[in-house]
Formats: sequence, structure tokens, C-alpha cells
Amino acid sequence: MEKGSVCVTGGTGYLASWMIKRLLEDGYSVNTTVRSDSGSRKDVSYLTNLPRASERLNIFDADLSRPETFEAPIKGCIGVFHVAHPIDFVGKEPEEVQTERAIKASLGILQLCIDSKTVKKVVYTSSASTVVLNGTKHTDVLDEESWSDIDYIRTRFKALGAPYFISKTLTEKATIEFAEKNGLDVVTIIPTYIHGPFVVPHCPGSVRVAMAMIFGETDKYEMLIKTDYVHVDDVARAHIHLLEYPSAKGRYICSGIAATFEELHNLLSLRYLEYKMPSIDFLMDSVTFKFPGVSSAKLLRTGFEFKYGLEKMFDDAVDCCKQKNIL
Repeated sequence: MEKGSVCVTGGTGYLASWMIKRLLEDGYSVNTTVRSDSGSRKDVSYLTNLPRASERLNIFDADLSRPETFEAPIKGCIGVFHVAHPIDFVGKEPEEVQTERAIKASLGILQLCIDSKTVKKVVYTSSASTVVLNGTKHTDVLDEESWSDIDYIRTRFKALGAPYFISKTLTEKATIEFAEKNGLDVVTIIPTYIHGPFVVPHCPGSVRVAMAMIFGETDKYEMLIKTDYVHVDDVARAHIHLLEYPSAKGRYICSGIAATFEELHNLLSLRYLEYKMPSIDFLMDSVTFKFPGVSSAKLLRTGFEFKYGLEKMFDDAVDCCKQKNIL
């Protein structure tokens, strides 16, 4: 059944590309945006080859630095999934520059949604980094009332992606404030560590980190001390659910399951005997921080159900990596 047209920004990303796949399967027509490189579009055959893409997928060039370029893909859509965000974990740009561009892009896209006269709702993709980075004890469980603290991020995570965490937090706040002032229906979804299979040809960063033990990349271990995970398909389904759920308001945490590093090591050691899991003893004495947990209770109260556990996330990711000759 044809459900209408929606726009997904940043279509070449891990989550956005999977959302396009799911939306096409669910009966939507999809307009998506890609950033052209030096005037020539990159290979997006992994999108155009998706089932139903030939009839229902339209790809547009757009750039977050020029929000007006999103006018054409938004035109005629009933909903917009704003997934795209500038990513700079290594600090190539000053924090202020990255944040200003992200906010300008988001607010520009929201204004285009208002101007379109057809967009009924916007679902903005945030991140757990907007919730948990505030010095809260790792034994606590946080909900949507919690916000990360900018000064704490600057002090504690200077070398671990602080500009991205700050820009994500301030952009979500600005998005919510703009929507409230202008009467636009916007909900934000806050996924934790996204894991599982992927449409894109390369291994996404969050998948690579989650599979650090399988890849033998010990430098990533500290990021897995205590982590909340969610299957990419659950995140995509949650986006669509919130678009379709008429009473959705505000922020929604989307997290499937939490696991400690020890639990993860035990699971992978027993499940994937073909990969020799390195010892994790060396890490235990060097742990400097653990993140608090988060609750998806608000999302679950809307009737949403998570379909995938941790084992399925890893099975799907490993199979996908094998199929793409990454493992």
C-alpha cells in the first residue's frame, strides 16, 4: 500500500540507508539527500539497487552548509526524517563552527518543512550523547529529562569527540525550541549504540567499535566497558513508528539492551569460536569512566516493541561483514 512520500536526509549514512530500505518495504516513496563530492555524485548503487527503489526512491544532491538545497527533496513530502549531521570526531573544525553549521542546517530544514505546507511531522535523529554525558553515576538510569552538560563534555571528553557531542546536544535543543515556537510537530529519537547489518559498502563506525574484540582492535575496548546497544532495524522501525504515532511528543530514547564488557566478551567467546577473543584483563585496571544506563520506557509506552537481542545484532553484523568481505 502506498503511504505517501517522505524525505530522509543523509541517505548514504549507516542508519539513513537502512531507514530507506525499511521505508520502501513499508510502502513509502522516499526522497533522500546525498552530498556530492567535487561536483560528482559518489556511487550510490547500494541505494538504487534496494527493492522497490527504481519506482519509489529519488536521490537529490544537498549540503548541510546550504540548507536551501533541501527544498526540492522536502517538497511534497508528508514527513521528514532529519538524520544527517556533520561528523568530526577528531576535531578538524573548531567546536563552534561545527555546532553553528549543524544548528543552521537543522533550523533551515525545519523552516522548509513549514514552507512546504505538506509536511505533517519531522522526526529528528539525536544521540545518547545528548543524555548521558553529565557526570551522572554509572549505576543510575536516565530518561528523556536528562541532558548532557556542555562544560562537562568539554572537560571530560576533549580528546574523545567533544565537538560532535556538543553540536549534537545543542542542535537537538535548538530543534525542539524552534518547533515549539513555530508550531511544527517535531519528535526527537535518541538511539544508543547502533549495531547490526548494514546497506552501505563499508563497515559503519559504531559496528566496527562494537565488534572490536572480533577485529582485535584493542584501542576501542574502553568504549565498550558498559554500553547500551540497539539493532539498526529497531531504530529504523522506531523512527517510522513515531512518524505514524499521532500522540508522539518530545524526546524518545531508543535502546534495546545493555551489556558490560565482561558479558560481551563471554558472549562472543562462546558464539564465535572461529575468532580468537583476546584477554580483557589488561583493561580492568585502566577503566576511567562508565556511562549511566538509559530507559526506553517512554517509547515502549507508545506500543513500540524491540525485536532484536544482542545475539541477533552480532549475528547480523558478522554475516554482513562476511558477505562484504570485511571479515
